[in-house]
Amino acid sequence: MSEKLVIKNIGMILSGKLEEPIFDGDCLIAMDGKISAWGKFADLDTDDADTVVDAKGVTLAPGLIDSHVHPVVGDYTPRQQQLSWIDSTLHGGVTTLISAGEVHMPGRPKDIVGLKAMAIASQRWYENFRPSGVKVHAGAPVIEQGMVEQDFKDLSEAGVKLLGEVGLGTVKDGKTAQQMVSWARKYGMQSTIHTGGPSIPGSGLIDADMVIETGTDVIGHINGGHSALPDDQILCLCESCSSAFEIVHNGNERAGVLALNAARELGKLDQVILGTDGPAGSGVQPLGILRMIAMLSSFGNVPAEQAFCFGTGNTARQRDLDTGLIEAGKCADFVLLDQAQHAPGKSMLDSVSQGNLPGVGMTIIDGKVTSTRSRNTPPAERLPEVI
Repeated sequence: MSEKLVIKNIGMILSGKLEEPIFDGDCLIAMDGKISAWGKFADLDTDDADTVVDAKGVTLAPGLIDSHVHPVVGDYTPRQQQLSWIDSTLHGGVTTLISAGEVHMPGRPKDIVGLKAMAIASQRWYENFRPSGVKVHAGAPVIEQGMVEQDFKDLSEAGVKLLGEVGLGTVKDGKTAQQMVSWARKYGMQSTIHTGGPSIPGSGLIDADMVIETGTDVIGHINGGHSALPDDQILCLCESCSSAFEIVHNGNERAGVLALNAARELGKLDQVILGTDGPAGSGVQPLGILRMIAMLSSFGNVPAEQAFCFGTGNTARQRDLDTGLIEAGKCADFVLLDQAQHAPGKSMLDSVSQGNLPGVGMTIIDGKVTSTRSRNTPPAERLPEVI
C-alpha cells in the first residue's frame, strides 16, 4: 500500500540546485518515501494523504548532508564520550552523514584483514541501524601499506563504497596512494584525502602536491582539519583540481572563505561541499552545517540560497547520492526552517546572509517525520505541524 505525504502552505522551496536554487510552489507530495511532485496546492493531487504537514509558511529545503564525519558505532563516540550526537545533528537539520573513516574506534585494526573486517562491519551496522532515522554512509577503511588490488575488490563486493581519509594510515606518499585510489575507483569506491597539517596521532602533513598526485574524488577539509595549508597551496588546489572542495566546520574559517572565493572566481562553485569533521578534538557540532552555510554566505559574498546548495545538492551530486535535491524520484528527505525569533533580516535567507542561524522546525526522512521543533537551533518564528 502506498504511503503518501503532503506538505502544504510552504513559504519557499529551496531546490539544492545552484543553477536554480529557489523553486516556485507552496506544496510538495512524496509517495513511498520519494519525491513525486511539487508546485501550487490547487494544481496537485493532495487527496488521500497518509500524512499532511502544514508548513505554516516556512521554508522547505532538502535535508542537509554532512560530507565528513567520523562515526564509530551506533549513536556513540568515544572521542568525546558522547551519546546521541547523531540525534543532535538531526536537530541541526542534517539527514545524511558520510564517514571519512571510523578512525576513533578504540583499538582500530591496522592489519589488512582487520581493517577490511572493520570496514565491512561498519557498513553493515549503519545499514541495519539508522540512529533517529539518519542515513549514515559508513564503512570507510583507512588505506595501509601492503594492500593490493584484490583487497579493494573484496571490499567493494562486500558493500563498502568509501575510503577513509588518505593519509591517516601508513600510506604517506602520493605514488602509493594514487595506485590504491585508482583501484578503489575501479571497483566503485569513492575516495577522500586528508588535507593540511596532522589532526590525530599517526596522521601527518598532506600538502597540495600529494593531494594533486593522489587524485581523490574529494579534497577532504581543503581548509584544514585543523591546520590549513598555506594560501598559495589552497589556491593551487582550487585552480588545478576537478575534485570536490570540502570546507569543514573544524577547519580554518579564513581558509574556508579563501577557498570559496577562489571557487567563485574560477566558476567552480558546484565543487564546494560542506562537512563538520566531527566528532573530533573540537567536539561534536550539531549545528555545524548550518553554521557553515551562514558563515560562508555572510563572509563569502554568496547568496544564502546558493550557500544552502553547498550543504545539499552540491554534496549529493559530488557524492552520487539519491537525496539532497528537490527532484522527482529523489528521497523525500527535508528540513523545514524559518527565521529565528528576533533575528535581524527581512526574511530567513536575508537573516542567514547576515550570519544568523535559522530555526529548524521539522525534519523528514524518506517521507516520515523524524523530528519536530529543534532542541538545538534558536527558536523559529513559525513551526510546521502534522495535521
